Amino acid sequence: MLEGSVRRSGDRVRISGKLIEATTGAHLWADRFDSQLSDIFDLQDQVTGSVIGALVPQLERAEIERAKRKPTENLQAYDYYLRALSSFYQFTREQNIEALRLTRLAVEIDPGLAAAYALGAYCCLQRKVFGWTVDADQERDETRRLARRAIELDKEDPTVLVRVGQAIAGVLYELDEGTTLVFQAHELNSNLAVARYSIGWEHIRRGNVEEGLKQFHAGVRLSPMDPFLFLMQTGIAFAHFLTDRYEDGSSWAKLAVLHRPNYLNAQFILAACHAMSGRVEEAGVIGARLIEARPAVRLSTLVPKLARFYQPKPLEKITIACRIMGLPPNCMRLFGKC
Repeated sequence: MLEGSVRRSGDRVRISGKLIEATTGAHLWADRFDSQLSDIFDLQDQVTGSVIGALVPQLERAEIERAKRKPTENLQAYDYYLRALSSFYQFTREQNIEALRLTRLAVEIDPGLAAAYALGAYCCLQRKVFGWTVDADQERDETRRLARRAIELDKEDPTVLVRVGQAIAGVLYELDEGTTLVFQAHELNSNLAVARYSIGWEHIRRGNVEEGLKQFHAGVRLSPMDPFLFLMQTGIAFAHFLTDRYEDGSSWAKLAVLHRPNYLNAQFILAACHAMSGRVEEAGVIGARLIEARPAVRLSTLVPKLARFYQPKPLEKITIACRIMGLPPNCMRLFGKC
């Protein structure tokens, strides 16, 4: 249930709203919006976007719980898809494998379910982001196959487009195509927070850090309970790192680490902000954890990949932070685009 009020004073207007779960009375979301009366239509769009951003994750979670309650042997394709989504959102290696298994079951029942193919490609991206890749060549081939099939089946679903676009960019390194799909998803649904996250990274890749920061903040505002909130918080932290606002960067990185401790990119940018702000000892502690978690990663193989995403100045700054935090030149876990 959505309830709230509209108040006017002269040429200013204030809209207050809150979203309530009707069965329990629990408050899911609340916000306040102020504007000039002349900007009332922009204000209306802000309110609509915020309400939708708060509502969609709740509906998705409710559908996941509904699917879990059904007997496994009676699940249909969409139920398998929702169960896969639930596993995906656990952000663990084991549940990633389970999510892939469930997407395969879903498309066995319904070969035309584009969302399941897109989620399968997304699982491959998740494996790469969290360092769970076993066979890189095989997983690139699987990502390509799943992504192409999802697009063949549905070019109008923004969730399909954004997942496929991110997978194509992040796993296959086909940045132009991946970014184009993400922007198409944004055009179809401007309230899709995860699309704002990808658009923010694209701005940073082009050197437009402040514009990227705006997109990350827009994603947080649109979906404050999003399962991918830690990604947007990490993006904000990285934007602050690039603009020498290290304390702000540390604060946002800490939030990301709190939400998702096993997301090492958030830990890296926290250490990088500490390193550049003079907190060398704290940076070194995190750096040691990163080396322990990723001992096989080599700078010689990472730099060419990072160079596809970042311009020389950000790359130089990242390298300096690595040295300060104590990462040896032949064993670094640099901050990469995910």
